[in-house]
Amino acid sequence: MRRRRKVQRFQLQQDRKIIGAKWFVKGYQAEYGKMNTTDIHEYMSARDAVGHGTHTASTAAGALVPDASFRGLASGVARGGAPRARLAVYKVCWATGDCTSADILAAFDAAIHDGVDVLSVSLGQAPPLPAYVDDVLAIGSFHAVVRGITVVCSAGNSGPYSETVINSAPWVLTVAAGTIDRTFLAKITLGNNSTYVGQTMYSGKHAATSMHIVYAEDVSSDNADDTDARSCTAGSLNATLVKGNVVLCFQTRGQRASQVAVETVKKARGVGVIFAQFLTKDIASAFDIPLIQVDYQVGTAILAYTTSTRNPMVQFGSAKTILGELIGPEVAYFSSRGPSSLTPSILKPDITAPGVNILASWSPSVALSSAMGSVNFKIDSGTSMSCPHISGVAALLKSMHPNWSPAAVKSAMVTTANVRDEYGFEMVSEAAPYKQANPFDYGGGHVDPNRAAHPGLVYDMRPSDYVRFLCSMGYNNSAIASMVQQHTPCQHSPKSQLNLNVPSITIPELRGKLSVSRTVTNVGPVTSKYRARVEAPPGVNVTVNPSLLTFNSTVNRLTFKVAFQAKLKVQGRYTFGSLTWEDGTHTVRIPLVVRTMINRFYVNA
Repeated sequence: MRRRRKVQRFQLQQDRKIIGAKWFVKGYQAEYGKMNTTDIHEYMSARDAVGHGTHTASTAAGALVPDASFRGLASGVARGGAPRARLAVYKVCWATGDCTSADILAAFDAAIHDGVDVLSVSLGQAPPLPAYVDDVLAIGSFHAVVRGITVVCSAGNSGPYSETVINSAPWVLTVAAGTIDRTFLAKITLGNNSTYVGQTMYSGKHAATSMHIVYAEDVSSDNADDTDARSCTAGSLNATLVKGNVVLCFQTRGQRASQVAVETVKKARGVGVIFAQFLTKDIASAFDIPLIQVDYQVGTAILAYTTSTRNPMVQFGSAKTILGELIGPEVAYFSSRGPSSLTPSILKPDITAPGVNILASWSPSVALSSAMGSVNFKIDSGTSMSCPHISGVAALLKSMHPNWSPAAVKSAMVTTANVRDEYGFEMVSEAAPYKQANPFDYGGGHVDPNRAAHPGLVYDMRPSDYVRFLCSMGYNNSAIASMVQQHTPCQHSPKSQLNLNVPSITIPELRGKLSVSRTVTNVGPVTSKYRARVEAPPGVNVTVNPSLLTFNSTVNRLTFKVAFQAKLKVQGRYTFGSLTWEDGTHTVRIPLVVRTMINRFYVNA
């Protein structure tokens, strides 16, 4: 398993922030041999030599730090989601990019033995997904959850393509990435005084005077085709023609990464890059030479200028932090999407949290470049960044409700999440093109910590429910017994996955009629009444029985059934709705996801 990641845990006490740090390398050494720390920057200790673990740990539980910034960008007071939580780090991945199953399981065992409250796991394995009984993260997290530990995992960075979500076990909280209302912009001034604005995180020095700009195709190397040169693919540019110039590159189907263009131009001794692309809010990092990202329209206008004059010139302004002018949140382009390729009847991801252009601590021993050196804070993006946001919220919820199970913690967040942006519009998903987001993009929605603290009702589960789920997967008794560490004779029920008490209902194949059940536990006022409100997925009739739930001093758990009946108008594709329980104070919402079928052939949509 190749990932540069760490696992963090939180003990809900105060005093010292970091109360422990352990490292696990025996599995690595058994698989790869002794690590050569001469050739790579790494420490044979728990010290962070990559930066990723420091970033995620501080996002989850960092204390308040005034005047934090990344070289002047995103300046202000920085703090983690649970700033009073205590933190220990379990280092399982190394600067080589390798993490072994043995080391990951050893770290889970150590964290469980240490008595942790929350585990934040920003690592994972890209599809194809292994069976849960063979998945080291599923196995380790299962043992943690059985002992009351909430486990939070990244959803993956393979979006916007469907069925790419990872860490899809129902006992973990799987986190997608959303955008925030902050960006970083710089002005581009051409020699004809035309000005444009692009995205950048370059914070180094700019030339005091205008620079010559060239189009990448016009400075290609002899053996490069036009498409490679246009996108500034590695080795595609003529160093003699590029030296001292800013290069205009265009994203192509074969070369989509602005960082590749920067490396190509830098090696050819260029002094800057304008990269025209399908623009998302995830801004690429460039440390040695300026990189400004623009959309195709602006890129085309700049290209027209370069071809209309003999001596095209350009000047870059300094990057500035822009707050509050972006509509958000949106689901990030890179965030992996559902449905789960392993268990499509379990909705994944579960929830969305900020994961784009996140400022957090960085290991000062990690130099960003030879020119820039080290920093104490860095801006980064990924579901690795959104995961610790949810871990911090989980730590806060555990401090408020220490007796809640991991399932209750998950339910509280999922059922109170937002599916609309700050202006009340339905959340948007960054894709090509942009589209209205749905539960396969964001799960229950974007986390709302304040509402999660008082959800009213929760969809709770016991360890035995997860064991029945494993039985429903068709695994043999010995495989399940090996995973759960006890003898478990299975009684297979074809509907047991659909009836698993998760805070969502997903039916991948609805043929005619089907009924599923859910149970809710009252964690609000002892005496309360909740009424059901249904937004049925298009093409499906939905009824809830009973539609009124009455709780009192002797009744705090109630079961209801949801009946689905397919219509003939929508066939073979997923449609989306919701079921909400309301009592006048609390709004407890779960997604409804249904794909209607008339035969065994269908098309994803």
